[in-house]
Amino acid sequence: MRTKVFQEVYEWIKSLLIAGILAFLIHTFLFAVVIVSGSSMEPTLHNNERLIMNKIIYKTHPPERGDIVVFHATESEDYIKRVIGLPGETIEYKNDQLYVNGKPIDEPYLAQERQEWQSKGLLLTKDFGPITVPADTVFVLGDNRNNSTDSRVIGPIPMSKVVGKANIIIWPFSRISILQH
Repeated sequence: MRTKVFQEVYEWIKSLLIAGILAFLIHTFLFAVVIVSGSSMEPTLHNNERLIMNKIIYKTHPPERGDIVVFHATESEDYIKRVIGLPGETIEYKNDQLYVNGKPIDEPYLAQERQEWQSKGLLLTKDFGPITVPADTVFVLGDNRNNSTDSRVIGPIPMSKVVGKANIIIWPFSRISILQH
């Protein structure tokens, strides 16, 4: 009887230990939950939403325009922003239109916000550029263009500071969705 109880306890401890190690490895190397802090990505992301971030994706291929990335902005703070410009591209905003290498680029995720600002006679994104994105960096902007500390302020982001790609909103439950660009 005592041996059977000991065996049962041993199996539980072993299972919990394996689960803990797997959770640690997955969190450390593959995926992590990140919390949105602030309003710089509204209306796409909102303060205190929880996201699943893919940490390994940029080890296999570079970011794409429109990806929502998490990066180390300071030693103690990570930011979440949208990739607008890739290495070697020239980025410019004129009259609320994004131009990459002189060609207009559609930003469907901003359509509603842009329309609201334009109905007030205002620009969602103030003119800037042209700016050429250096090698091994990305140019990022918050979707809330008039309330975002992004590459217009802090400059292009070195790829070495990019932690991963935000993929899924998991909290609150009413907003669960896959992030698209």
